[in-house]
Amino acid sequence: MEPKKNPESNVGRNSSLFFAIGLALMLFLTNYAINYKTYDKSDIDIGQLNLDEELEEEVPITEQIATPPPPPPPPAAPEVIEVVEDEEEVEETVIESTETSQEEEIVEVEEVEVEEVEEDVEVPFAVIENVPVFPGCEKGNNDAKKACMNQKMNDFIRKKFNTELAQELGLSGIQQIRVFFKIDKTGEIVDVQVRAPHPSLEKEARRVIGLLPQMQPGRQRGKAVRVPYYLPIKFQVQD
Repeated sequence: MEPKKNPESNVGRNSSLFFAIGLALMLFLTNYAINYKTYDKSDIDIGQLNLDEELEEEVPITEQIATPPPPPPPPAAPEVIEVVEDEEEVEETVIESTETSQEEEIVEVEEVEVEEVEEDVEVPFAVIENVPVFPGCEKGNNDAKKACMNQKMNDFIRKKFNTELAQELGLSGIQQIRVFFKIDKTGEIVDVQVRAPHPSLEKEARRVIGLLPQMQPGRQRGKAVRVPYYLPIKFQVQD
């Protein structure tokens, strides 16, 4: 005969439920133990505020020194007024009237001649009406005189300029000298300016320009004027 068991007395029937409850309880306790914090009582002391104590402020003691008033100024001496007798005679200036009457004759003023100051006019060589005339270029029109003057200038420079000077100075190759001057109202050469590769060449160019003959001055509207002129000097040094 088998013994009969009461199904309500079976302990293992709810074992899974008990296991889940125990597991949850253990997790809760573990989490609480990890997050639990303790504090030192000395760090929590917020102190006590004693309102009975009053702040006593020390007030500095100041002493006001009475300064004596300044002495009164000395009495001013009475001003002595000296009376000077007016013995000098003053001549009175009589201002004569400048108004004229109808009976007074009017004197005619002679005409005063004012000297005209001639302006130093300067006209470029390319546009002047009558170019300066180099000796020997008197014939022909204005263009012919220009061409003749240029040719005469080049021939004069070729004969007078010492081209061997560049070789003596140790220069080589093509040498170019730029010469600027003006032909004034009397036909003289003035305001000479020279640019050269060497100061000695500049000096030689000035010497040659100073040998140019006097010319007939250029004219613009019938009056003599200054005419600027550019004269290039170019030569090659023979090795």
